[in-house]
Amino acid sequence: MTQAPAISAGDTAWVLAASALVLLMTVGLACFYSGLVRSKNSLNTMMMSIVAMGAIGVLWVVIGYSIAFAPGSPWLGGLSWVMFKGVGLDPNPYAPTIPHQAHAVYQAMFAVITPALISGAIVERMRFRAYLGFLVLWSALVYAPLAHWVWGAGGWLQKMGALDFAGGTVVHVSAGVSALVAAWFLGPRRDFRRVPISPHNVPLVLIGAGLLWFGWFGFNAGSALAANGIAALAFVNTNAAAAAAVLTWAVLDSTRTGKITAVGAATGAVVGLVGITPAAGYVTAPAALAIGVLSVFISYFAIQLRSRSRLDDSLDVFSCHGLAGIGGALLTGVFATKLANPGGNNGLFAGNAGQLLVQLYAVLAAVLIAAVGTIVILAIVRATFGTRARIADEMIGLDLSEHGEEAYFGGEAAVGGSALAQSVIVVEDPAPAELERRGKQKR
Repeated sequence: MTQAPAISAGDTAWVLAASALVLLMTVGLACFYSGLVRSKNSLNTMMMSIVAMGAIGVLWVVIGYSIAFAPGSPWLGGLSWVMFKGVGLDPNPYAPTIPHQAHAVYQAMFAVITPALISGAIVERMRFRAYLGFLVLWSALVYAPLAHWVWGAGGWLQKMGALDFAGGTVVHVSAGVSALVAAWFLGPRRDFRRVPISPHNVPLVLIGAGLLWFGWFGFNAGSALAANGIAALAFVNTNAAAAAAVLTWAVLDSTRTGKITAVGAATGAVVGLVGITPAAGYVTAPAALAIGVLSVFISYFAIQLRSRSRLDDSLDVFSCHGLAGIGGALLTGVFATKLANPGGNNGLFAGNAGQLLVQLYAVLAAVLIAAVGTIVILAIVRATFGTRARIADEMIGLDLSEHGEEAYFGGEAAVGGSALAQSVIVVEDPAPAELERRGKQKR
């Protein structure tokens, strides 16, 4: 009789630590995005990430985890784990050496950061209540079903053999495609292409990128769900891809403009991290370097094309997450090898061309559910709350109009608000008595 594996203190400690690292990524994302926008919208942008920690943290306990991971059909998890019923301290069916709740809380952190990624495409123009409604609906109707398809027991993409070690399709492709659709649905900011729109705090961007890189070790290496060799493999590959991506972006920047920018270096790091995410536990370190380089080429030139279009994907979420995620998912089908991970599959270079086709199916499935789901959800939200901030609110800044606060005392938001208030007074129609008084003065 085979004895069931016992819960491992080391594995449990690593997964709990990795959970905290992934939550820290959301804080890093808040800083990264906030530094890239104008100061009058910096708090609103941060709040778009921070509110996900609360809203999705609750949703995941109530129903999200059950939809994503409970036993059910190939398309959707069942309701047996609603309100964490049956999710206790016994061994986890997905990783038998850690408690079930450890797995649940780890996956909760993925559910938190994924919809927060989308916010970068629609910053500086979406009403906060509308965003909160979108956040909750998208997590329940897009993220949780897709997570079940790829990672859930019996999910149809899992049965097909799709490889997604830490969320290339589930997280980055879905968020990137949804960001593209959301940017198109909302339309551009009122002053898009009319005034210069530059990052207001580049050091904050670098701090955010550093926190993301640091937390990404939990994101990728933690997905081994154990403190073992595969976790070490994913850790090494994560760093290798990010490092290669930073250098590649720097070379491209220097070649194109003659300067190596801080924002470019930060963006390159994130793109490399996105690209390696689906492959982290399935490829060798040299392949990770190649994935980091190739991911940057995909995203860098996509950003150049987007910048010449009318699409206002404010922080280039689709280029950096959607396209790098798609590239990483497909490159997993190229570079994956059982020499790195005997529990995975071989890819194209290891003699299994069919894996690349499976990866393509998974990408297309993620694109479809994200695009259709986002359009439907935004239509519901627009009919319920309205999605766009008023023109006056956009011009003042969403920090003041949505939250009644500003990041910097006497900063751009306050100055902009004062100027707008003065302009409104000027264009208001004077009362008849005032008109008569002015006429007498002129005479």
